[in-house]
Amino acid sequence: MKRLFIFVRFMAVALMVVECCSAAFAQGQETDLGGNKETSRSSFTGAGAGGSSTTAAKPGGADGLGNPVLGGERRPLYRLRPSDVVEISFTVAPEFNQTLIVQPDGYVMLKDAGMVDVEGLNLEEFSQAVQKAYLGYLHDPQAAVVLKEFERPYFIVGGEVGRPGKYELRSDTTVAEAVQIAGGLTQQAKHSQVVLFRRVNDDLVETRLLNLKKMLKESRLQEDAHLRPGDLIFVPQNSISKIGRFVSKPSLSMYFNPTQF
Repeated sequence: MKRLFIFVRFMAVALMVVECCSAAFAQGQETDLGGNKETSRSSFTGAGAGGSSTTAAKPGGADGLGNPVLGGERRPLYRLRPSDVVEISFTVAPEFNQTLIVQPDGYVMLKDAGMVDVEGLNLEEFSQAVQKAYLGYLHDPQAAVVLKEFERPYFIVGGEVGRPGKYELRSDTTVAEAVQIAGGLTQQAKHSQVVLFRRVNDDLVETRLLNLKKMLKESRLQEDAHLRPGDLIFVPQNSISKIGRFVSKPSLSMYFNPTQF
């Protein structure tokens, strides 16, 4: 009898130990699952992810400025050139407000402040130049500048096209597209030797020969050159035996008829 009592007591203690271990194991599993959930939540991004302490990722440059893949500045600031019209407004000295035209030599005549060279300046730089010019006249010359009129970007197409002339460069345009804008090729066009002229400086122009015939026939549109403001395109009638990589601006008269533009 005594042995039976000891056996029953031993079994009761054993059952209690097993039950406690099972409870502890289940609690550990629950804690671990909760930790995994927390870890998974913290890996998300966006509003509400990882609790209120989670912050959004630092936004990138949406406009691509400074990105070497995009070629640096994707939208460079406009720079003043002759014949541009600018308006200057002073906050505390409206008597100095004025509208100016950039002269052919690149200067403007500021009221009472004299001549200032502004060609090649963007509007921010121009505003700083104006404020500097008026330091001797105004205590704190705060000036706002507005570009009122400017020469719109353009390209020129000449030679064997339907409508030779000067056209506004309103968007990204290739040589093949420019030829179509100018009325397309004539039957006499030598479209295997289309010449693209691009200004290097005031006296020199760079040339590039394009085989539009082969490019369009083989659908190699990636070889089509994208235009820049001031580019000139010439479609010859006959083969061009020789043309240098760089030519002087006066020599362009042999390709283009000034009366076309």
